[in-house]
Amino acid sequence: MTQYILITGCSSGIGHHLALRLKDEGYHVLATARKVEDVQSLEKQGFDAYQLDLTLEQSIENAAKWAVETSHGQLFGLINNGAYGQPGALEDLPTQALKQQFDTNLFGWHHLIRLILPVMLNNQVGRIIQISSILGLVAMKYRGAYNASKFALEGYTDTLRLELADTPIQISLVEPGPVKSQFRHNALLKFKENIDIEHSRHQAIYQQTLNRLSNPTPKNPFTLEPEACVKPVLHALRSKKAKHRYGVTLPTHIFAILRRLLPSTLLDKLLIKSA
Repeated sequence: MTQYILITGCSSGIGHHLALRLKDEGYHVLATARKVEDVQSLEKQGFDAYQLDLTLEQSIENAAKWAVETSHGQLFGLINNGAYGQPGALEDLPTQALKQQFDTNLFGWHHLIRLILPVMLNNQVGRIIQISSILGLVAMKYRGAYNASKFALEGYTDTLRLELADTPIQISLVEPGPVKSQFRHNALLKFKENIDIEHSRHQAIYQQTLNRLSNPTPKNPFTLEPEACVKPVLHALRSKKAKHRYGVTLPTHIFAILRRLLPSTLLDKLLIKSA
């Protein structure tokens, strides 16, 4: 029996690669993206695709209705992936920019889950997979908005897992470290849009940030291809007992261990150097 999987943020990077790979694995992928041109591109690639803007409740509701109807009420999986990173020191971050970060990275996901979960509960089967980040485990400088949204996502997902414990619905977190995607490009756009670089005491650091985000080739030697996320996602979908968390890339595993073992003063020293 074909299983239907709804994925958010399929225009590029992890979301797009998961859509392609799950399609190859025999799943019926319902792919969504924010821009019309990306939806059209997904359709040309053979996907059932729909426009979904995670900052707009009506858009989320329309996409959820479409997904339920297209799956004939048999939606098995939801993979929440659509997100972006807002760079900049917290002291320079407009409150509205922080709200926008949470609208996309958390509140939109919550609204979609509330619409999809009743379908899964009615069918007594379902998997929800939340694409988090190493920055949901440890914080790094000048990434405060993204850190906060992913820390919140971790707590949100842990709570939801506890509340679903008496149901057949399973929920998992996938926590990638550096993975090749359009993330840097999108972060650069948001950086220029919301941060007053010229008048900040962090101006010198910001120039480094501009150089880093403008470089299409990541310098981090641990950066992996999106393929690294496929195996944990398949396990979360297929295993009789999905894991609560799946770490992806070596830095995620290392910092997950260090967070448990080191006092915060020592961990801070490491994080300051790695930022």
